[in-house]
Amino acid sequence: MAKVKFHIASQTELVLDEDAKAGDIVDLNDEQNIDTSVINGTIAEMLDDKLVQAKTEWEVQQQAQAKAELENQLQQQKATLQENINDKENKIVALETQLKSITEQNNVELKAQLTQKDLDLKDTLADKQAKITVLESQIETIKQQHQAELETQLLKKDATAQSELSQRDQKVSELTSQLQLKDKEKELQIANVKDQYEAQLKSANEQVEFYKDFKARQSTKEIGESLEQYAMTEFNKIRPYAFPNAYFEKDNALSETNSKGDFIFRDYQDGTEFVSIMFDMKNEADTTASKHKNTDFFKELDKDRREKNTEYAVLVSMLEADSDLYNTGIVQVNDYDKMYVIRPQFFIQFIGVLRNAALNSVAYKQELEQVREQNIDITHFESDLTNFKNAFGKNYQSASKNFKSAIDEIDKAIARMEAVKRSLTTSENQLRLANNKLEDVSVKKLTRGNPTMKAKFDGLGE
Repeated sequence: MAKVKFHIASQTELVLDEDAKAGDIVDLNDEQNIDTSVINGTIAEMLDDKLVQAKTEWEVQQQAQAKAELENQLQQQKATLQENINDKENKIVALETQLKSITEQNNVELKAQLTQKDLDLKDTLADKQAKITVLESQIETIKQQHQAELETQLLKKDATAQSELSQRDQKVSELTSQLQLKDKEKELQIANVKDQYEAQLKSANEQVEFYKDFKARQSTKEIGESLEQYAMTEFNKIRPYAFPNAYFEKDNALSETNSKGDFIFRDYQDGTEFVSIMFDMKNEADTTASKHKNTDFFKELDKDRREKNTEYAVLVSMLEADSDLYNTGIVQVNDYDKMYVIRPQFFIQFIGVLRNAALNSVAYKQELEQVREQNIDITHFESDLTNFKNAFGKNYQSASKNFKSAIDEIDKAIARMEAVKRSLTTSENQLRLANNKLEDVSVKKLTRGNPTMKAKFDGLGE
């Protein structure tokens, strides 16, 4: 007897790998090539079938149990709902009884309140009418008093204002005359200075020759800048002791017309500006092909003076070097107000002349400024007086409006009391309507629009 080798070909087939005789043994424990996937698959299918069957049986049992529980719950809910309905009916009966009692009590109280309200309303109307009479009397008295006081104050203030204005006008006229006299004195002083400087003509001519030689050695740009530098240097030499309070700087700010001069001079005393000068420096080389004239710059210089708000305009010029007019010294430009043409050598002296001439008018300018401020104060006084008139008128209008509002409020209070009376009178009808609505309550109306409750009550009826 021998063991036979084999292998399993499928779930139902066993194949021998060698010849076998009767009595030979096929030992399945010796088989190493058994494919267990087939067996495992069969086992899995059997298990799935068992699980499906068990699940189906469990679901059937759960449905039967749930149905029984649901029926039990429905029976309990029906019993509870019937108890609630009985309680509601008992409460409705109790409410009907209570409502009848309240209605009777309210009718009694309502009649008593109406009687009392009528009495109170008559007393209130009498009091309000008395107060209105007193208020009208007080308002009329106050109005008369205020009107009399206002007229008295206005008369006093008008008389005072007229007197002060007359004094101010007289003083302004006096100061204006004095300033005109001082201007004439300044013109005479300028004329005297011109005569004095004519004696220096010879020295000036020598300096002209010096400047001609000086310009010949400079470029065009340097020629223009040299005259400005000369002016700044000459002024700074004497600034500390001759002009300690003066302002003298380059005019670097463009005006509204995009124009500017070269220098601006301003001098002050006790904070008051008493002289101001716009300077323009003009120079050119002798070899320049197209020669400029001083008159070419007068219009622009006058515009700069006005836009920068200076009193004088001075053209410091080396143009027209051979002109007898400009070489004599200081030349006044007749076609423009307060404009002069000078040579560079008269620069410092001419500033001194204008400054000293204007210095005498400082006191008059300060006094004139005070008068102007006083005139502004009078203007403010008149404005304040007008504001007072307007404010008084507004206060009177406000008081009149408040009085009218008080009368309107009293009328509204009377109307409200009448409305309360009407409301109390109609309260019995409202209670009757409420009682009718309560009696009209039914299960059918309560369940209208509520399918769930309607279905519950229908189930109870069955």
